[in-house]
Amino acid sequence: MEEVAVPPYFICPISLQIMKDPVTATTGITYDRESIENWFLTSKDAIFCPLTKQSLTKASDLTPNHTLRRLIKSWMVENASPGGGDDEFLTPSPLLDKTRLRKLLREVAVASDERLRIDAVKKLHALAIESDTASRGRMEEVGVAKGMVLFVIRRFREGRVGGLEEALKILSLLSHYSISEIRFLEFFESLTWVLGLEMENHTIIKSYAIEVLKKATDVAPSTILTQINLEFFKNITNLFREKISNSSLKTTLTMLINICPWGRNRVKLVEVGAVFDLIELELEKPEKNITELIFNLLAHLCSTADGRAELISHAGGIAVVSKRILRVSIATTDRAIQILSLISKHSARKDVLLEMLRVGAVSKLCMIMQSNCEGFLKEKAREILRMHSNVWSNSPCIGVYVMTRDPR
Repeated sequence: MEEVAVPPYFICPISLQIMKDPVTATTGITYDRESIENWFLTSKDAIFCPLTKQSLTKASDLTPNHTLRRLIKSWMVENASPGGGDDEFLTPSPLLDKTRLRKLLREVAVASDERLRIDAVKKLHALAIESDTASRGRMEEVGVAKGMVLFVIRRFREGRVGGLEEALKILSLLSHYSISEIRFLEFFESLTWVLGLEMENHTIIKSYAIEVLKKATDVAPSTILTQINLEFFKNITNLFREKISNSSLKTTLTMLINICPWGRNRVKLVEVGAVFDLIELELEKPEKNITELIFNLLAHLCSTADGRAELISHAGGIAVVSKRILRVSIATTDRAIQILSLISKHSARKDVLLEMLRVGAVSKLCMIMQSNCEGFLKEKAREILRMHSNVWSNSPCIGVYVMTRDPR
């Protein structure tokens, strides 16, 4: 029998195989879901479309391409050889009705058999990844998010991991969480446990857990954000060294920045060694938007005495802050100058000021004055230069910039 040519638009650009579950990214390119999600999880680069190289906002912005799925199914049926091959992926998605969702949630909550509970979670997981935004909204309406939160908490209490990956994936796909304050603390404790797990697929599970944590902290009341324990921060900062993926790293940094202002969270982060980890991370020269997040978080941590002490004690701390000035973005330059200002005001020992001169921090501040950057940055730089002009008098530019407001 003559071999039938496969239509090119049925082929995933990543796997080069016929797509089982076609999903379309915001760039308009369609991929097989498994291939593009694996790309997001394993890529060390930014989240971007593999074909167009355009940035994607987040890995979950994938829309099921039902029309293409039906076309592939029809083509497979027409061209199937006698005796057929494996066409399980062409089976139509189960109808997403609320009665079925509620039945599955009851099984997750009350089934006495462990296998039945996990099977129900897996069925909900299959429904979630097949659904578009509107259908996921129906899942939220019947309480799927709440059910998965309670399931994760139960897994933590029992010390079991069965169904955990699927439950976290569901939560990463859903947008709206409704959790009581009591449950929030239990949920954070459970996710802290997840981040400390060591198992075969821990990288994927932790990636999902980070996405879920970000969503949970976005809606958690301030009373909860002030009660986050030290182990949470310890396990979170361990991810800096594990380097799960750039997308998870960005989510982690953003979440930490958002919870820094509450309670003693900055002090706790410093206590678990976050300043040292952030400097080490920056020394690896990450992409621009990760550097911006690192400097934003460092500026928060350097507002504490211990945070400044940690940065100063790192052999490359002041140097890496200085080197990023005028080399990454306005936001990074602003945060770098803020860090140097905090050090100059509150931690200005003689050896620290000489270190700033030696590694080029003073020269960079002088360069700010010569550049065409924003006026507020020049004013911040001038303030630091004036503050310690007596110590830095050996720098040739220092005299000019402390004596005049608008040097040419």
